[in-house]
Formats: sequence, C-alpha cells, structure tokens
Amino acid sequence: MSTTRRQVHLAAHFPGVNNTTIWSDPLHRSQIDFGAFEHFARTAERGRFDYLFLAEGLRLREHKGLIHDLDVVGRPNTLAVLTALAAVTQHIGLVGTLSSTFNEPYELARQLATLDHLSNGRAGWNVVTSSDAFHGANFRRGGYLDHADRYTRAAEFVSLAKELWGSWAADAVVADRSSGRFLADDAIATFAHRGAQFDVAGRFNVPRSPQGSPVIVQAGDSGDGRDFAARHAEVIFSRHSVFEEAQQFYRDVKGRLAGRGRSEDSLKILPAVTFALGDTEAEAAERAREDSLAQVGPKTAITVLEQVWGVDLSDRDADGPLPEFDPDPEASITKGWAPRYPNAVQIAQAWRAQAEAEGLSIRELVIRVAGRQSFVGTPGQVAAEIDRYVQERASDGFVIVGTTSPHGLDEFVDRVIPELQERGVFRTEYEEGATLRRTLGLPEPTEVVAEVRRVG
Repeated sequence: MSTTRRQVHLAAHFPGVNNTTIWSDPLHRSQIDFGAFEHFARTAERGRFDYLFLAEGLRLREHKGLIHDLDVVGRPNTLAVLTALAAVTQHIGLVGTLSSTFNEPYELARQLATLDHLSNGRAGWNVVTSSDAFHGANFRRGGYLDHADRYTRAAEFVSLAKELWGSWAADAVVADRSSGRFLADDAIATFAHRGAQFDVAGRFNVPRSPQGSPVIVQAGDSGDGRDFAARHAEVIFSRHSVFEEAQQFYRDVKGRLAGRGRSEDSLKILPAVTFALGDTEAEAAERAREDSLAQVGPKTAITVLEQVWGVDLSDRDADGPLPEFDPDPEASITKGWAPRYPNAVQIAQAWRAQAEAEGLSIRELVIRVAGRQSFVGTPGQVAAEIDRYVQERASDGFVIVGTTSPHGLDEFVDRVIPELQERGVFRTEYEEGATLRRTLGLPEPTEVVAEVRRVG
C-alpha cells in the first residue's frame, strides 16, 4: 500500500551574514540596491519557494573595536524592503527578522498587519531577542534588559501582538460611505494588557489581515528558546543541518508541542543550509572546496579563532597550528553577535584535539567546522538528500543560503528544484491566492483573547 510522501518546504535567505557570502566573487553585487532584492525575490518565486527571508542588524558589528569588514555592512530597513518586494511578487511569503527587545508591540503589530494586507496574506515575522548594551546604546532604553529576561519580554510581546491581531472580528466591515456600509462598534475589541513588560490599552486600528496573523518564525536553540518555539513559533530557523543532530532537535522540539495543545504539523523546522553543485560528484566536491577557500580566507580564519579565544591573534599564521593556550571565558573581542561560542574553553580544546589528530592548520580547521557546504553533489544527489531529511523527520525542509547577492539562488532553482519536483515532493505551481500560512500547511491562528474584552 503506497503512502503519501511528505512535501518539502523551502525558504530563501538573502546572503550577507557571517562568512557564507563570497564577497570576492565577480557575481557579487550590492547588499542595498533594490534591484538585488528584486532579483533574489523573483528567483525564489520562480523556484516556487515558500518564502524569502531577510535578516536585520540594529547596529554595525565590530571586531577588535573596528567595523567588521568581513560581514555585511549596512542593510536597509527590513519592513521597507519587504513592502517593496510585495509589489513585485505575487505568491512568495515575505519574512523579516525584527527584534522583540527594541520594538514596541503595538507599533510592530501594526506594521506587520499592514504588510500582510499589502501582500494579500504573505507576511511573516522572525522573532529575535537582543539583550546586550552594545545594541541597546542605539536606543533610548540602552542595555537595560538582562540576558535572562529576553525571552520573558519576547513571550509577552508575541502574546500581546496576537491579541491585537485577533481583536477585530473576522467579518468586520471597514466604513465605506459609497456602499452605505459602516463598521459596527462591537466589531473591534478593546484591549487592556497589564503585564510585567507592557502596560497598554486601547483599540487596534488595522483590520484583521488576510491570514489572521503573520506567520511567527523563531531561531532560538537554548532550552528557553525551544520552550518559546513550542508555545509561539510556527517555523523554526534551525542551525542543526547535520542529519543525526537535526533528527534529535526535531524530536525534542516537536515533542514539546503536545504539552501546548499543538499538533506536529503546526510547527515547521527548517535548518539553514548551503550547497555546491556539479555535473559529477567529483566536480561538485571541487566546487565545494573552492567555495570554502573563498569563504574562509586567512583573515577570516584568524577572525573566527579570535571570536573563540577572545584575544588578538593577528600575529598567528592561518596556515599554522592553533594556539596552545585556552581562551579566557570572560574575554570578548567581537560585538554585535549573539554569543556564537558560549563554551569557548571546551570548543577550543575540542578544536585542538581535532586539528592535532587530523594534522589541520587554523584555516583548515575553521573550514572543517564553519566553512563546509551542507549539500554537495549533482542536482539529483542534492535533491535526494533533501528528500531524505524530510521523509525521515530530520527537518520539514530547509532555508537555502546562497553565496552571492543576488545570484546565489539561481543555480539551485534551475537545477535542484526540477529534481525535487520530479520526485513528487515539491510543488510545481503555487495554489492561487494562498496565504503564506496555507503555503506552509499551517493551521489557522488561534486567537489569544485572555486579556481582551469585547465592547457591548
């Protein structure tokens, strides 16, 4: 008896964050020009991707007190870019990274609901938390928020946003004098939220959006982050792309859903992955090697090491051995990232052991742990591996990260997407008029009305 194969979900990540991007590639273009965003979005839509995904930084990253020139410098406002992209696309979802620390619920809920209206139900919000004074210095509140409180604020922020989005009756009619229709007073709930983080009251002034509420995406990996995801997230942007680790993460997070009264299909897990393609397996391997060397040059290799050791290592030879001393766990030389290597001493010891066992230089070690391509092979081989992850519940799909702007997605769309479609696990056309929520196969949002009262 045949069984229905699980369908693959794909998102496209605009390049530029960390060392994935090959800045020296002749194909690489602007990180700011709208034409780059438009080409990226149109390519992802041509590939029938579920959504595109923009990161956002609220301050320029620094390394050793200087602007970190090996990372994206400058990025236009995410909501503005997504709104512009809504006008040049028809089907693909539009997801932006927006902080729950340095925004306010009412304002951000309005902006996201507006994007959902303008895009006919294609908006999504990647909820991120920011707790450090480095980012906070750009804002009135400064760095007041303790690290331990970031998910406390985020949880209350998202709950309040859901209250606002659900406060309009589904059949509410906006005033239209030409047709003689008017908005009934009891069609909009008043809200009165009194919480530890927020104290707000009033009426939300944006009608219910096409998909009820934007899709909630989240990327936290800590215990608190996983609990937050089980409660609020509808998509997880995961860093677990190695098969066994991905399966463990999948089981852990999906296993938390029942306790929240949620089904397995109410949350999609999409790890971020890179790729290298070739007409033969050997050609793909050589392409992957060349990409890794371009992504992790000598300067990048030393920078990654400095992020772990927390001290200046510029006198080190990238083709030489790792430092023989352990990191100072209290030292910090890089600002603007969430802690990338929180257990620095253990990581350094593991890296040294691996480098000694395999005879790896600093650069070779960094390529091994941070610069390898996730999927390497012919288009058919890559499609088969993507399919294996989804069928064996290591993921529900992937966030595809290209190496250049704006052409990094082109080859994947042209060569891998047809293979997935041939296998019967990826759509050949969008459903006409589908919202992002429907495209992802997510249930309708449940309203959060505990602290909302109806008028009348």
